[in-house]
Amino acid sequence: MGDLPEGSGSQQDEELFRVLSEDLANRIEATLAPWTISNIERLSSAAGISLTDEQRSAVEAAAQQCQLEVGARVRDLLAADIDDQRTTPLVLLRDGTAFATALLAELGVTEVVRDEFERRSFPNDIYGLSPASLADVDQSLAEPGMIWGAAKAHLYKRRRIS
Repeated sequence: MGDLPEGSGSQQDEELFRVLSEDLANRIEATLAPWTISNIERLSSAAGISLTDEQRSAVEAAAQQCQLEVGARVRDLLAADIDDQRTTPLVLLRDGTAFATALLAELGVTEVVRDEFERRSFPNDIYGLSPASLADVDQSLAEPGMIWGAAKAHLYKRRRIS
């Protein structure tokens, strides 16, 4: 950890941030499989594809894999000290669209039309799944995400004020 300033509140801030981080990790992990399934079902349905039982099993498998892999990366990130965090939960969630993307491509779903910013910023996100905010993954993540971000900023500032 970085050097903590002396005075009341430093340890409480660290502990509160740890609790908020763990809560956010739990909430994000819980949304990953439903989010992945929803994206695949929505786009395959829009493409006129009725999923077979075998394809539904593949959707479930992709969702579980997303939850395992992205969930672990989110947990690792949020368990790290703020001075060691080199990315954000949102970036990891954007990377998590790869699971739905791979399955949608396998199903033969046509790429969606994306604007120049989306094509430049997320070149591999051919289905426009990259969330702009945590709320785009699940509305229940909006408030905990904002609270976590504010707590991180507060802790960062507290550590640097002498």
